[in-house]
Amino acid sequence: MKLPLVLTCFRIAMGPIFVALYLFGEGWGISGLLYPALLLAVVAFCELTDIFDGFVARKRNQVTPLGKMLDPMADSFFRLSVFFAFTQGPLKLPLMVVLIFFWRDSLVNTLRALCALQGFPLAARTSGKIKAVVQAVATFIILVLMFPYVTGCLPLLDFQKISLMSAALAAAYTLYSGCEYLWVHRQLIQKALKS
Repeated sequence: MKLPLVLTCFRIAMGPIFVALYLFGEGWGISGLLYPALLLAVVAFCELTDIFDGFVARKRNQVTPLGKMLDPMADSFFRLSVFFAFTQGPLKLPLMVVLIFFWRDSLVNTLRALCALQGFPLAARTSGKIKAVVQAVATFIILVLMFPYVTGCLPLLDFQKISLMSAALAAAYTLYSGCEYLWVHRQLIQKALKS
């Protein structure tokens, strides 16, 4: 396995690790500032590997069909793991907000796979890349807010409100990017479905 594919698989594995740290970290004795610091480190590392694996794949000419398919799926899997984890614990993000991320990515990834099998590959859109950045920013905002929350400087209600606003804005752009993707590729999708 080439390095880019290893990094992609690594991001998939880090999803459950983040969930476990978020849900059970304090029970494992991880408390105080170490708790949000570890969560932030996991997310930062995964976001950096997302940038790095694409760069390495292009530079070393190691772009493969499997990598093209797995990379967006790994990104979706990791970010969905993070946001689904946020529906629990002190944050308690509304499930409906997180389901927008899930529905958009599931639909787009399914259509991409279907069209690829029919010989109609769907190109990635700039809106999809911006969507990834917006979701990452929302995640970082929430995790940075955990520092003042765990030290008692930020009340729980304020922590929840700001986190919800960040996630809701990310969900709104995610919905837009999904609609834009479907609209731009509507002819290829129709052709693939007819086939």
